Amino acid sequence: MATLLLKNAAIIATMNDSNDELTGHSIYCEDGVIKQIGLIDTLPDSADEILDLSGSVVIPGMVNTHHHLFQNLTRVIPQAQNESLFGWLTTLYPIWCGLGPKHIYISSAVGLAELALSGCTTSTDHQYLFPGGARLDDSIEAASDIGIRFHPTRGSMSIGQSKGGLPPDALTEREADILKDCERVISQFHDDSPNAMVKIALAPCSPFSVSNDLMIQTAVLARENHLCMHTHLAENSEDIKYSLEKFNMRPGEYAQSLGWLGDDVWHAHCVQLDSAEVELFGKTNTGIAHCPSSNMRLASGIAPLLEMLDHNVRVGLGVDGSSSNDSSHMLNEARQAMLLQRVVHGASAIGARDVLRTATRGGAEVLRRGNIGQIAPGFMADLAIYDTHSIDLAGTHSDPLAALVFCGPIKTTHTIINGKLVVKDGQLTTMDLNALLQQHRALSIDLVNSA
Repeated sequence: MATLLLKNAAIIATMNDSNDELTGHSIYCEDGVIKQIGLIDTLPDSADEILDLSGSVVIPGMVNTHHHLFQNLTRVIPQAQNESLFGWLTTLYPIWCGLGPKHIYISSAVGLAELALSGCTTSTDHQYLFPGGARLDDSIEAASDIGIRFHPTRGSMSIGQSKGGLPPDALTEREADILKDCERVISQFHDDSPNAMVKIALAPCSPFSVSNDLMIQTAVLARENHLCMHTHLAENSEDIKYSLEKFNMRPGEYAQSLGWLGDDVWHAHCVQLDSAEVELFGKTNTGIAHCPSSNMRLASGIAPLLEMLDHNVRVGLGVDGSSSNDSSHMLNEARQAMLLQRVVHGASAIGARDVLRTATRGGAEVLRRGNIGQIAPGFMADLAIYDTHSIDLAGTHSDPLAALVFCGPIKTTHTIINGKLVVKDGQLTTMDLNALLQQHRALSIDLVNSA
């Protein structure tokens, strides 16, 4: 039995039903599960690993609900820097044709390390292209090596340029092959146990990059296997225009017609949903991955986050792809989510604790994980720990928890995933980060130069 004792935290933000914030408390864990929380003299006095958290803020590990990890190989490509979504995509697609298995593994490892170093303990990844023999297996292997809890999605594109779509035909697949590989990935990797480190979801890239039939068949396959489903929806005004012209209905209506609403579905972005669609998502318990930095970067708009929360829509935060953010820092997403809503609704409309809850418990609810996103007995020991004595938080003693959002973005002192120190004293413990970065740089340079 592996044990862990975290002593004397300055603040523990539990994100429980009462939003309790505990001062001077300690946490005792066994085999990756939180067993007890209390004052130090009420807990066991020994453990395999003991950390003194005096002066530290502890929050549940953050949950990233939308990402494209491979994109960190193509950050800030000059020709794509000032493009909106469709122009940005058509600029980068030819470069991404050169991806292969090693690119997926290395980019996934680097991207997941970046997330872990900033306090994210569970991440999705929407991998929707598989050139050069790349498979979902490559990113799953990287997640295992990093030690992060992972919800990879088997994405897909089947409508290429020859059929009126955006991507080159080389980045698309036959729909029969897509469904066959979805079945393989589910059989090989999906773990339906409550404490799973890997859970598969199925995720056509978007309603305009696959056929109606594939959307429907994917939903059937997902529900037969009790999986979640994910896609992009209503990301910008071009999305709305396409949906009205192609399907004669708005994106929310189209999703409903395909069976793509419900508590097993979450959609990325949803920037341009109207009030009726937001209400529909709330009534059907459909989830949303809110990606404020990417939405600003691509000039997609400001998602109606407060309206979504008012209608009890399940909302989590996502960093989105590293070519459209271009960072993978969940605290930064929380900060941007708060600031954007204040621009629209006023300074008192939303606070730091609101967006921290969205980044933690909200993301867990979007992914239907009932045992992460909170710090409480019986929950997984997935924790992000920040030093209040760092320069980033200087002068924030009056409210160091809110400072995690208002200041920074700060990296963790320790990141604990499944009871293990994946980050300790600010350093990744599971892989040689410098070696990873050297390989990543070489692959990135060759990928871009070869396009």
